[in-house]
Amino acid sequence: MTSTTERPASSREPSWWDKQGDLIMRRPFNEWTFTHMNWLMPTERVARGDTALPLPVAARPLPLTYRFEDRVHTLAELHRHTFTTAFVVLHRGTIVHEIYPGAFAGARSRMQLFSLSKSVTSLLVGIALDEGAIGSEKDRITDYRPDFLGTAYEENTLAELLDMTTGVGDLETWDVPNSGIKQFEQTIMGGGDIADVVRAATRTAPAGERFNYSTFDTQLLGWVLEAATGQSLATYASERLWQKLGADRDAYYWLTRGRPRTAIGGGSLNATARDVARIGLLMAGDGMVDGVQIVPQDWVRRSRGNDKPQLAVGSLGPSGYDHYGYANQWWTLGGDTFTGLGVHGQYLFVDPEAEVVIVKCSAWPTQDDPHRDAETVAALRRVADHFAGR
Repeated sequence: MTSTTERPASSREPSWWDKQGDLIMRRPFNEWTFTHMNWLMPTERVARGDTALPLPVAARPLPLTYRFEDRVHTLAELHRHTFTTAFVVLHRGTIVHEIYPGAFAGARSRMQLFSLSKSVTSLLVGIALDEGAIGSEKDRITDYRPDFLGTAYEENTLAELLDMTTGVGDLETWDVPNSGIKQFEQTIMGGGDIADVVRAATRTAPAGERFNYSTFDTQLLGWVLEAATGQSLATYASERLWQKLGADRDAYYWLTRGRPRTAIGGGSLNATARDVARIGLLMAGDGMVDGVQIVPQDWVRRSRGNDKPQLAVGSLGPSGYDHYGYANQWWTLGGDTFTGLGVHGQYLFVDPEAEVVIVKCSAWPTQDDPHRDAETVAALRRVADHFAGR
């Protein structure tokens, strides 16, 4: 996200601390950092419940091929091309394929999910709306965070945050040194209050008019959730989601170094690939786990797409690739298929019709990569088609 207004990262001069994000994300170090963020940042635990719900395992090799750019590739080639660290495939609730090519990854490794965290924040907001902790999607941000009065977000609603149509901020660009997202990252790592960075964002379009991918929008959703529930993001996620999923391991959010310390609802959740797959099963099963409705059914279904033309597949503009649409903090792929995404190649791919859930964690050398993303989507679709017999 870029802006003509300079945002205050902190009052000090730039230092090594400002470069930490670049170092953490650089290959080959990122294969280690993406599984050890709790060694690098303050954290808050997302506690699992007393009993894990077992995931049946019937894992076997998956020797299928997929076509990309007029060539046929194997999944082993996908993993090499796209620096896969974890790859878990579920069909009808059973793990049918599982591999951890990452040097430091395994079934108990908690993976840095980056913006896949946004999709989890959406689930928590849906739960809070259902419980009445949040009144309505039509509520304004300032109903819960009055400190955003007088900012570009003053009139925005929660619905606009959910679909990223607030009209606040420019393109989220990681390679522009003074962009909003880089200042956000530097403040997270080096100290200062990230709310100051978000409050300084400027309006670039009328609310509701266009899609613009924004970590700031999801960060505000997380803060609204905390204000509405009186609980931290990690505590609410534990009580309303993680314990009910039957997760194998505690997850965690890493927190900002500066105080007030806060979780990044748009990017700091870490969890095992198997537990991320459990979220996919929840989404494929209309919000139910073990016969219990955890997330409202209509909330899950609206995450598969909507009728807003500016959010349709192929209509997102410069903030999204042509094969994606957007809905409710999830990326849609047409039909009922959708995915959570995180930079450096994190995917939670859900095809309810095929009854397939795929988790792919990666350590790309760059945050975004249109070519690697297109190849990954082609491969994941092929896996789903294989199990659906399509």
